[in-house]
Amino acid sequence: MRAEGFGLKGPRGWAFRGVGVDAAPGSLVALAGPSGSGRTCLLLALTGRMKASEGHADVDGVRLPRKMAAVRKISALAHVPGVSELDPAFTVVEHLREAALLRRRFGGSPLALFRPRAERAAENRRRVEAALEAVALDPETLPKGERTSVRDLERLEALRLSVALALLSEPRLLAVDDADLKLGDADEAAAWAMLRSVADSGVTVLAVCTETPREADVVVRTDGSAQTAAGGTATGTRPTAEGPGAERTEAGRTEATGPAAAGPGTGRAVPESPETALGKPERTEAERTEPERTEPERTEATGPTASGPDAEAPEAATGADEAPAEDGAPGEGTSKDTDDNEEGAADALAETGRA
Repeated sequence: MRAEGFGLKGPRGWAFRGVGVDAAPGSLVALAGPSGSGRTCLLLALTGRMKASEGHADVDGVRLPRKMAAVRKISALAHVPGVSELDPAFTVVEHLREAALLRRRFGGSPLALFRPRAERAAENRRRVEAALEAVALDPETLPKGERTSVRDLERLEALRLSVALALLSEPRLLAVDDADLKLGDADEAAAWAMLRSVADSGVTVLAVCTETPREADVVVRTDGSAQTAAGGTATGTRPTAEGPGAERTEAGRTEATGPAAAGPGTGRAVPESPETALGKPERTEAERTEPERTEPERTEATGPTASGPDAEAPEAATGADEAPAEDGAPGEGTSKDTDDNEEGAADALAETGRA
């Protein structure tokens, strides 16, 4: 594996830049650095899963980033969060069977599907046994044997299983993410011994780690420092903080401290209304559109009587104008005058309502 001026730029700036690697076949290459320094991006770029923005790399004679698909065919990922994670509900044997079926369907030759079933089953058993032996994982030593769920495995056992699944396709390049994450001193030493054994078998191993291991042939520091091991050379550059993200942050800060906007997505200030400037409460939209009531309507609404066919005549209209009855004709004058007064009162009420 050789890389020169290798770099990848994302929406928020450079994930890594100026990486140089020179590793012989069967080397253990450690990508060391703190979390967030571009280690996983560099791992995925060197295995053909992410396209580099500048520079180039040669993996087993295949040029990156021009021939990413060809590099993916000869490389495998182990324990990369979000890409090749173990399913906690699966058992060990279920994971092994699934990986064998996927390799036979997508990784092997189409002519292999026409071979006898017994021959294909024997080939799968051979691959599984070889992979488990390479990572020193014996299913019989697990709490429930090969029926042990992934959620019941220890951290080192889960790492061994993930590497074994990747080795089923017999890759030339193996990439392992977070090789020393959440491991004690003894388990960490056992993990590096396992990866060293895989590299000694002829497979080039890329391993992401925080601390530089003694077993590594080549060390690539993603935090800006360069380090050389016995098997080759490596350089690296710390990712920069430049990019559109800084400009968006500054623009957002200015917008947050600016004047009040007229509404969502607008940048104009709301002008003060005359009522607001004078200290009066501003009327609502319904109050602005409601027509003003006339004085007669307000008088009628608050008056003691209402007009209608069943309404009684006002007492003032009938009592004040009532004439006394004449002698010799009791009740005639009273009835006539009362009728006239009632008609006059009704006309007056009707006139008031029309106004």
